[in-house]
Amino acid sequence: MTQEHPGGHRGWSAARKGVWSRLRFTSLRLRLVVVFGLVALTAAVSASGIAYWLNREAVLTRAQDAVLGDFEQEMRNRAGSLPQHPTADELQHTAGQMANSSQRFGVLLVAEDTDGGTVYGSAGGPDGFALSDVPESLRTAVNKKQKVTDANKSPYHLYWQRIAVDDTPYLVAGSRVVGGGPTGYMLKSLEPEAKDIDSLAWSLGIATALALIGSALLAQALATTVLKPVHRLGSAARRLGEGKLDTRLRVSGTDELAELSRTFNKAAESLEKRVEDMAAREASSRRFVADMSHELRTPLTAITAVTEVLEDELEAESGSIDPMIEPAVRLVVSETRRLNDLVENLMEVTRFDAGTARLVLDDVDVADQITACVDARAWLDAVDLDAERGIHARLDPRRLDVILANLIGNALKHGGSPVRVSVSAVDDAVVIAVRDHGPGIPEDVLPHVFDRFYKASASRPRSEGSGLGLSIALANAHIHGGEITAGNSPDGGAVFTLRLPRDASSLTEAGADAEGSGSKGKGKDAKEQG
Repeated sequence: MTQEHPGGHRGWSAARKGVWSRLRFTSLRLRLVVVFGLVALTAAVSASGIAYWLNREAVLTRAQDAVLGDFEQEMRNRAGSLPQHPTADELQHTAGQMANSSQRFGVLLVAEDTDGGTVYGSAGGPDGFALSDVPESLRTAVNKKQKVTDANKSPYHLYWQRIAVDDTPYLVAGSRVVGGGPTGYMLKSLEPEAKDIDSLAWSLGIATALALIGSALLAQALATTVLKPVHRLGSAARRLGEGKLDTRLRVSGTDELAELSRTFNKAAESLEKRVEDMAAREASSRRFVADMSHELRTPLTAITAVTEVLEDELEAESGSIDPMIEPAVRLVVSETRRLNDLVENLMEVTRFDAGTARLVLDDVDVADQITACVDARAWLDAVDLDAERGIHARLDPRRLDVILANLIGNALKHGGSPVRVSVSAVDDAVVIAVRDHGPGIPEDVLPHVFDRFYKASASRPRSEGSGLGLSIALANAHIHGGEITAGNSPDGGAVFTLRLPRDASSLTEAGADAEGSGSKGKGKDAKEQG
């Protein structure tokens, strides 16, 4: 038999493309809800689809079995009693009787009269039931004579097919009377069954939507329960990152989240202990440097006084110092001055590290300040100043002098003259660029030029500087809220760029956050690079 399988009603499944498709997966809670919803939707759609298909087949099979059984019986009882060549009236009368059966289907009887012509008898059906309403494939199957065997007792069989006429489903069937006689066709509307199936589809769709909503609410509740410990852990981690090392989580239960809380507490406890140990060691180191520097100042004061006397004797014309020991005396004077600078720098370093360095602000004409710095160190012939007067800033003049002395002195020592110093005002900042005409800074040295005690050349471990000069300058820039950058000019030579705010009055405490903390600069000697 031929059979047509109509398509199912599954348009309602597109409801899952609603608001979820427009949401971004920005939180774990939303992802949990979406996953729960998708799982519930998949399960509900699968269950509804299976239930729909099974019920649809059951309804259609039950209806068509009843109709086909009644039609087959009517064909045997009524059409089978007709003569082999009936008249049109006989066919019409028999068709009317068959159409009035309990199933109320349309009937079409086709036979040959005694003259060999085709006669028809039709009753019931929508607007009449004609042979053209029967699919060609069904007519061919009904009229095809089959070979009679032990397994096939009849040369003709009953065939059926489902069709749609004007969007209304119908069941059409056909059979031929065995031994000669008319061929009968039946047409039965399946609209009541289709309405029942549509009603079932709507019911299953509503059930699926309710299941989806229920799963979303359940997922929300479960997500709230599951994510509470995660939120507490996140808050605790933020407090720990803010420096509140005594933060701990309350642990309850024995599940994985409780174990995670225990692990966090152990990690926080270990971190707190390590930070306390490091802070204690750092404080001890600072105290040691401060105490050592302080203790060195007393003997250095006496030694400095003696070296000043020796220096006066060296410069005297009387020649009171033996020429044999004169080089040693000059070395003692030079190294004493260097040691005195180093002690002063170390003491300033401890002030920066301890956070006790303070700004003493004043209105400064930047050009005048640079001129004074260069003039005090007798660098006027070696420095080319490109700065207009009238660029004012509220800065600490002493610390600005320290920065300038270190940058310009470093450029003169390692780059050579002439050193060009330019000043410009950019927005709310003052930019001072110090450029030399030396070989520039090697690329591997650039990241370390502001490190403490860094020497760019290992072949000259001893020099007039302490290796703290540029770190001192950077720390003094940071305490103003500024910055110093180092680089190389495309035309050759190194360029140090100092950027300071026009008004540093909002900065009342030291904010040196670079690796190299600064120290107090001396007015006489600039500190060397690295």
